[in-house]
Amino acid sequence: MAGEDIVSLRKDLCSAARECCGCARHELVGELNLIEGSMTVRTTKKTWDPYIIVKARDMIKLLARSVPLPQAKKVLDDEVYCDIMKIGGLVRSKERFVKRRQRLVGPNGSTLKAIELLTQCFVLVQGQTVSIMGSIKGIKQVRRIVEDCFHNIHPIYHIKELMIRRELEKDPELKNENWERFLPHFKNRNVQRKKLKTKKAKKKTKDVFPPQPAPRKEDLQMESGEFFLNEKERQLRQRIAKREAQQAKSAEKRRERAKEYEPPVPKAKKPKKASEESAKEIAQRLARKAQVNSSKKRPASDLLL
Repeated sequence: MAGEDIVSLRKDLCSAARECCGCARHELVGELNLIEGSMTVRTTKKTWDPYIIVKARDMIKLLARSVPLPQAKKVLDDEVYCDIMKIGGLVRSKERFVKRRQRLVGPNGSTLKAIELLTQCFVLVQGQTVSIMGSIKGIKQVRRIVEDCFHNIHPIYHIKELMIRRELEKDPELKNENWERFLPHFKNRNVQRKKLKTKKAKKKTKDVFPPQPAPRKEDLQMESGEFFLNEKERQLRQRIAKREAQQAKSAEKRRERAKEYEPPVPKAKKPKKASEESAKEIAQRLARKAQVNSSKKRPASDLLL
């Protein structure tokens, strides 16, 4: 039963291969090799279009990039072309690549849907490639948007420009005029970000001898003499050390609790500066000052002369 299922599955896949290669319209032959995992197309004596083999090859490429079969079959029509962009090498950092690819798709695929509506193209982002189907003009526009997106230019700027161009195309009066004055011009803003401080690596000293190895647990026990004790003596020694540590800790806590009951130390009052001059000396100084001032006054007879 399993063998019959495999045969029927192969027949279905081969019929799908012949269908997707447009056998009825373009007289092509499609083959699907399940052992090698390959799909081939070739012309027949009845094939009348010499370029259809190239289109069939492009359709196989699109199917390999997870484009749905009904959509991939449209590339066989005239005036429908395709392009598969490799975007894996546009950004060096993997985290930055994932963020900018998500920026191209947008929330719930809204940005990608807007690009498809404005350029009249089918766009599919899959892994490290972008599959584009549509007219030559639309493919060029989508290719420019994708490249600028991975060079840190948001697709919304191109979407605004395409919307303005779409409105300007409807006006016949502006057919022979320059549209640069209507299009938006966005300036590049250099946003300064905080630089992460990198720790300076310590310079390695060129020592002749290697560093001293860390002592083992046995070495430390041999230094303290614990290594030569039996299990009972070792446990007794550990209990004594633990008891001493507990006693020291409890004594420290008692001292801290006793500090709370000590009376505060009174602050020493600053002694007031004793007056250097007594009351008698102040009275004598003021009297001398009054005599000097009276001697400086000139008599009335001098003023008349």
